[in-house]
Amino acid sequence: MGRGLWSSADYSATASVRSTQTREQVFTKKTMAKEFDPKYIDIRESVDSEDSPESTAIIVGLDVTGSMGFIAEHIANHGLGTLVDGILDTKPVSDPHIMMMGIGDINYDTAPLQVTQFEADNRISDQIVDIWLEGRGGGNHFESYDLPWIFAANKTKIDCFEKRGKKGYLFTIGDELPPRTTNSTILNETCNLQAQGDLTTEEALQAAQKKYDVFHIIVEQGNFASSNGKQVIDAWNNLLGKHAILLNNYKHI
Repeated sequence: MGRGLWSSADYSATASVRSTQTREQVFTKKTMAKEFDPKYIDIRESVDSEDSPESTAIIVGLDVTGSMGFIAEHIANHGLGTLVDGILDTKPVSDPHIMMMGIGDINYDTAPLQVTQFEADNRISDQIVDIWLEGRGGGNHFESYDLPWIFAANKTKIDCFEKRGKKGYLFTIGDELPPRTTNSTILNETCNLQAQGDLTTEEALQAAQKKYDVFHIIVEQGNFASSNGKQVIDAWNNLLGKHAILLNNYKHI
């Protein structure tokens, strides 16, 4: 996927309507869309095209648990336009293809991972509001931020890496601690994989890092980070170093 061109005017018109609506009016899904369910996805592709001759794959994974739903709402209503326009105007990378993900908790949630297509045009905006804001999560102080890494490593094909040896970019956004070892049985059921053993956080990260530069944005305004900031920051710094980014105002995502 990844054909077409982004229209700032069209997004602005859409966002102006969304900004007058409640979160429930914008995000209307009451269950996970089958097309976003990783167990039914064989591969997600970011491929070069006439519109995007040097595509760059970018994955943005949003924590959609109870304390973090406001992040997806802000991205849909405001932040997505700033994100895409900023990339197109300043060109830190060429021809961005953006995939959005919804992240929950594999141990507690019905939809611990939701995956859109890679897109270059306003379908990015259309798809984000089809993510189900399940709004749950568990009491274990971490969410399944490793699921985007595992999916990216196993179920994406990106021309920027395959053709040009240039890694894509993968960002997760949330307020809790890095995940712990993921049970292979639950993982295989969730993502339709054939993992032979449980995956540690480090193993999942290293698999993704083979073809993506991986970052995590720590949202200080989230419930857990606001009361356990040092613990969260230290844990992510130990895992990602400078690729752990502290954000004190979610509107600046």
